[in-house]
Amino acid sequence: MSDQTEHHGQELTLTKTDTRAEHPPMFRVLLHNDDYTPMDFVVMVLREIFRKEELQAVQIMLAVHKRGLGVAGIYPHEVAETKVHVVTELAKAHEYPFKCTFEAE
Repeated sequence: MSDQTEHHGQELTLTKTDTRAEHPPMFRVLLHNDDYTPMDFVVMVLREIFRKEELQAVQIMLAVHKRGLGVAGIYPHEVAETKVHVVTELAKAHEYPFKCTFEAE
């Protein structure tokens, strides 16, 4: 916070201005299960695109497989949107129907 002083004739008014930056809204990137995309592809996506360690990537992949949906990460809008696009294009290149979306946290 910063202090600002204003002079009004004989009066002295002190106001405080909040200069802290607000955090941008965050979005969950979701991976959706299907019957065709191999589990090793999902792990590779999690490792290469979401920078997960092997164990964490396997745990997320298993959550996707068992529950039908898993959270790959939480990011600002632009980052989430980019990651979804990269995953979607990679899946298309490998001819997998793998679905990746994002939603507000």
